[in-house]
Amino acid sequence: MNQIRCIAALTAGFAKKFDLGQRQAYNYLKRFKGIDYLMSFYDVLHTQSFEDAIHDISIICQRNGGALK
Repeated sequence: MNQIRCIAALTAGFAKKFDLGQRQAYNYLKRFKGIDYLMSFYDVLHTQSFEDAIHDISIICQRNGGALK
């Protein structure tokens, strides 16, 4: 899976987990550094389970001021 597809899939999974629209999820991830994390650590994230990767992204966002848990 290439990086863009992986980020899109994880964003969609994040949206589903937190009952958000796709745009809302992307904006949240962008605002709270989740997208930056995805871009920086793609090599590791794409080897994890989908659930583990989404969990990691949510923790990064929380550490950067996000309120979703």
